Amino acid sequence: MRCPFCAADDDRVVDSRMAEDGIAIRRRRECSACHQRFTTFERIEEVGLVVVKRSGEHEPFDREKVQIGVRAACKNRPVDEGAVVALVAGVEESMRLLGRDVTSEEVGLATLEALRNLDDVAYVRFASVYKGFEQADDFAREIGMLVKSTAPKHKA
Repeated sequence: MRCPFCAADDDRVVDSRMAEDGIAIRRRRECSACHQRFTTFERIEEVGLVVVKRSGEHEPFDREKVQIGVRAACKNRPVDEGAVVALVAGVEESMRLLGRDVTSEEVGLATLEALRNLDDVAYVRFASVYKGFEQADDFAREIGMLVKSTAPKHKA
């Protein structure tokens, strides 16, 4: 580790402790040349999640893109920001659990499924953009499938 005061690369660790709820290690170091103390943090470098787009292009997963789409779908709906953040985190976690590169279709379908459980109107709004609705019949068909899949079962 290079000293931020004199740029020497010889130091010793004076103290180590867990930080950020165990996500990082905080180390106090002392430079052997100038005897100044400084703090460093060690964190695990997460392997990036890669999304394969329909065009075949690969790009890093961007949770902000998902969040923007979900916020747009939830606009003027009784959905609080915490639910949106939790939904996006859930989508990202489900994609990480697949343990491989994921397709943009998998991300979209996971987002749709999560929205289905959060808010019906937001689900239909997101589906209209994601599935490229062009006519009113597209909305009617999607709402019909939504009602059919969420309607309670009646006992005979």
